[in-house]
Amino acid sequence: VVLVIKALKLDFGNAGTAPFALLGVALSIYLGFRNNAAYDRWWEARKLWGQLVFDIRNLARASTGLIEDRAELRGLLMDAIAFCHFLRGLLRRVDATAEARGFIGDEAEAVVKAVNSPDALVRRMGARIAALRKSGALDAVGYRILDERLSEIAAAQAGCERIAGTPLPFAYTLLLQRTAYVFCLLLPFGLVAPAGWATPLFTALIAYTFFGLDALSEELEDPFGTQPNDLALDGLCRVCEISVFEALGEPAPKMIPAERFYFS
Repeated sequence: VVLVIKALKLDFGNAGTAPFALLGVALSIYLGFRNNAAYDRWWEARKLWGQLVFDIRNLARASTGLIEDRAELRGLLMDAIAFCHFLRGLLRRVDATAEARGFIGDEAEAVVKAVNSPDALVRRMGARIAALRKSGALDAVGYRILDERLSEIAAAQAGCERIAGTPLPFAYTLLLQRTAYVFCLLLPFGLVAPAGWATPLFTALIAYTFFGLDALSEELEDPFGTQPNDLALDGLCRVCEISVFEALGEPAPKMIPAERFYFS
């Protein structure tokens, strides 16, 4: 563009920068709005998983003091760990049966057949404590405490499903990308007069900023994915495993190490 304008001796004058300045400001505001919306989704998802870790720890702490039968206690908490893995699989749209099988055995095959596997495990945990209540192994107060923990776990799951099932309107992404492409394509015509031969450099810097922020917001929009800036759901599931096994007094697994400074 610069070579053509210089060769043809075209002169756009200072007025050539005014439309680009106005459009650039509008595009920046719109891009900032989309980035804020995407980050809000990411941060809310992180808070929900933080709450889930908190609820799993509370369930482990309360159940170890209320349930005397070791087999029933361990079965309940293994279901809780399997719930975390099935929820991770549901949000990432991957099969988590292999991971869950390590905690609930072949029963994972039956759970995965449910329409909503995490919800099936919450119901199963509810059935466990209900059976303990009916048998007299758990009093009314203990049952209420554990049932409240399960309700909070179900609430965290519902919040995650709301985020995963309600993406930002596609029109936001489409309009932003089209406008950014047109803006960066025409930008050299507005910069050639004041910037001269430095026009390609300034255009590249501006395009890098716009498209970099657009790519970042697109990545944060789905916080449960597997890209580097998405939530480390594998690591959060491992945190729940460690908390449960320590509550049971059993050897706990180690934290998942970072790969190239990122957690999966």
